[in-house]
Amino acid sequence: MDQKQIEEIVRSVMASMGQAAPAPSEAKCATTTCAAPVTSESCALDLGSAEAKAWIGVENPHHADVLTELRRSTVARVCTGRAGPRPRTQALLRFLADHSRSKDTVRSSLKEVPEEWVKAQGLLEVRSEISDKNLYLTRPDMGRRLCAEAVEALKAQCVANPDVQVVISDGLSTDAITVNYEEILPPLMAGLKQAGLKVGTPFFVRYGRVKIEDQIGEILGAKVVILLVGERPGLGQSESLSCYAVYSPRMATTVEADRTCISKSSPAWRVIGSLMHSPGRHAAG
Repeated sequence: MDQKQIEEIVRSVMASMGQAAPAPSEAKCATTTCAAPVTSESCALDLGSAEAKAWIGVENPHHADVLTELRRSTVARVCTGRAGPRPRTQALLRFLADHSRSKDTVRSSLKEVPEEWVKAQGLLEVRSEISDKNLYLTRPDMGRRLCAEAVEALKAQCVANPDVQVVISDGLSTDAITVNYEEILPPLMAGLKQAGLKVGTPFFVRYGRVKIEDQIGEILGAKVVILLVGERPGLGQSESLSCYAVYSPRMATTVEADRTCISKSSPAWRVIGSLMHSPGRHAAG
């Protein structure tokens, strides 16, 4: 027996008793309103805003001040709280939003390091065997080798046999180079020269992979090659720059274990880390 049949029976009984039958009931959807954006979740909160990143989802904490201090000390996903065994709605939505932002950074074929920016920094620009972003994502092997024109340009315009050769490449994050350049490269170059080392001509490699530094070191006869490259974006973090240093690199013999890596330097991590030395001097050391 369904709801309609029950209502028919009620109406017939009420009619026989001479009373007005009740109006048919209508199904109503349960609705909820968003709480004010104080300590609870807010539907109207911009998931990419500083307010959303500072949100604390632990309900009724014993030491709220400790959670606030912990939240300020890291960009990691801490203090988000749980709803039973599951993450809270706002924490999940922010995770999905950050993931989408990271995918957009990698897949955007329109976003490149502008040629005007490279020229403004006074950098020589060369490229790998890759010709566009699509090919870069699908053929990593070609990103590990310089094109023929690049090889000739390095031989003609760069200092030969340097102690340290510094190379900049866009890699998987074009933002990483433009955002971090001023804080990384000038202090790095100054630190190397202050140490009395012969420093090669810094240049920019478009569509480069990490292993391309092996060929560069072999062509220029460098003792050490330092590659500053945009890294694969993390969740909501598209400005991470990594430093890969390798001693006496050779295309045939150098393996990944030979490299020393300072991973994912970014404005957020540098502020939080409060390093005693600037990232550039830290890399030079």
